[in-house]
Amino acid sequence: MDLLSLIKTRRSVRAYKPDEVPSDILAEILEAGTYAPTGMGRQSPRIIAVRDKKYRDEISKLNAEIMGVNSDPYYGAPVIVLVLGDSSVGTYVEDCSCVLENIMLAAHAKGLSTVWVHREREIFDSPEGKALLKEWGLPENLRGVGSVALGYAAKPAKDAAPRKEGYITII
Repeated sequence: MDLLSLIKTRRSVRAYKPDEVPSDILAEILEAGTYAPTGMGRQSPRIIAVRDKKYRDEISKLNAEIMGVNSDPYYGAPVIVLVLGDSSVGTYVEDCSCVLENIMLAAHAKGLSTVWVHREREIFDSPEGKALLKEWGLPENLRGVGSVALGYAAKPAKDAAPRKEGYITII
């Protein structure tokens, strides 16, 4: 599939099979994230792939509490890819956003599905989130930007909505 077709056919999926993502495929997807552009090449993002059920459930619970719900904000995906940035780097939000996009496109290219999930900033600014960073041996100055629920879709995604008129201006 050519790049533009890949971009046009990627969809956000909100229901996942419990099937495990093979380690070699996950490694390729995560590596794609490391090649995202970063401001001045400073590589501020940190990618954390959460496969361990204990941590997956804990992250899901923290996210749900922030939302004020009891459901799983990661829609049952077997992998949560957290993307946090070094808060001392002025472009960490932009850098991490590029990483998230690369990961979503790489996952689609490998036949997996994703959805970008928010509230990681609140999670990792909280005492519970800081405790997780410490437990994982990561610096406390990391700030959450977003995450990707990653796995095999439980049902086919819908087609894209038509693009808006006037979305592009060439001067």
